[in-house]
This record gives sequence, structure tokens and C-alpha cells, in this order.
Amino acid sequence: MADVIDYDIHGDDMQAVTIELDPGEAVRAEAGALMFMEDGIQMQTGTGGGIFKGLKRIVTGESFFITSFMNTNNRVKSRVTFGAPYPGKIIPLDLKNWGGRILCQKDSFLCAAKGIEIEVAFTKRLGAGLFGGEGFILQRLEGDGMAFLHAGGTVIERELGPGKTLRVDTGCLVGFEQQVDYDIQFVGGFTNALFGGEGIFLAKLTGPGKVFLQSLPFSRLADRIVAASRHYNRGEKKGAAGIGGDILGGLLGGDKKF
Repeated sequence: MADVIDYDIHGDDMQAVTIELDPGEAVRAEAGALMFMEDGIQMQTGTGGGIFKGLKRIVTGESFFITSFMNTNNRVKSRVTFGAPYPGKIIPLDLKNWGGRILCQKDSFLCAAKGIEIEVAFTKRLGAGLFGGEGFILQRLEGDGMAFLHAGGTVIERELGPGKTLRVDTGCLVGFEQQVDYDIQFVGGFTNALFGGEGIFLAKLTGPGKVFLQSLPFSRLADRIVAASRHYNRGEKKGAAGIGGDILGGLLGGDKKF
């Protein structure tokens, strides 16, 4: 039985969620998600259920440890706030309304009420495991309380009817209901594979069930930043700010050859 928690989501593009805990209640969060906490909140960092669970979390690319934040006050409520790791939206999910289980991208989990189990969910098909990229290893959240996911950019919800399919870039997949069938599909075509710019495999989702998508996966954002940095370092893109920085650096370093 998960703790019953109250929450409030702040902000628009860089969101944070404040969890209000009654005495004795707790919330679990990814390492590094904490913004601040009030008096009476006690941190307890562990593997979340033994060494084996910690090792399974490493397989998904997450931290070996997970942190619980418990309200140790005897009589008063206390609050703890967690921040999103990059621009996007926080998705609150009451798992009671989702059949007690939801599958999500390994980087999308932010925090959840104590009592929510966080497990590794390997996909059932070999193709998904070998070629799924960001989406081939999923996390399974189970329980009857609140869980919070984070999605980059804009969140899009799609309700798939029975037998209806949706093909999605694996990085854009945030989460989906347990009854949604998930597989990896080759995009087809030599030109598409080499020059399409979208990768050669897509996630194929088949309903019924609801799917959450994100417009800006962190990997895509990081790739653009790295590419822009490389161009700048080679002098291919040097605007006024870059030129001004070079001049200022020369002045401070004693180099006046400009």
C-alpha cells in the first residue's frame, strides 16, 4: 500500500514538484533530483531493496542508489521539492487509475510515493532489445499511489484503440499503459536508413491503451549542443559573441594582435 501524498507542480518549461508529507509518510526519488526540503524531512539513501535491485538499476543507466525522503515530524506536515533535470513537463500519474502498473523510458522517472515498486522491464522481443536504442530497456512502476515522470519539451498524449498502431522515435517515447504492445520496426528503404536522419529503427506501439510522448528527448538536445560546440571550436560558427570573447581573452592575456 503506497503512501497517500499531496503535491503541487510549479513552473512552465522548467518545472518542479512539491510533495506534502504527513507524519511518517515518505517519497522516493532519483539521486540528484532534490531542490529543497523543510524541517523534519530525513533522507535515507539505499538500493531500494537489496544489492540485486541496485544492480538492475545500473543496467537501465540509472544510479545504483535511490533516496527516500521521510517526514519524521510527529504532528505536522512537511514538504520536499524535486526539480526537473532539463526543460519539459512533469507528468503526475495515480497508478490506481492505470491498473497499478505503467512502463516508462528509463530516464523519465522523477519520484514516487513510498510503496511504489520501481523495476526493470526488459522487452519481450529480441529485436527490441538489440535495436531499441534509448527505449529498449524500460522501467516498470507498480503500486497504487502517485508517481511522477518527466518529459522533455512538450508532452503529447495519444489514446490508441484496439489494433491501432503508432510508430515513434524511440527517444520520444516517455511511457505507456501495460496493455500496449511494444516492438521495434525497421524504417525500410536504403535511402531512408542512411539519409533520413531519424535512425533506422522506430518503436511500434499497438493499442489499446494510452501513450505519452515527448517532443524533446534529452539525447536529441545533447546531440545538438555537442554539434554546435564542435562547429564553434572549428571556427565554422563564430558570431559576435564569440568574436567579442576572443578579443576580451586577448586583452586579458596580453595578446593585442587583433
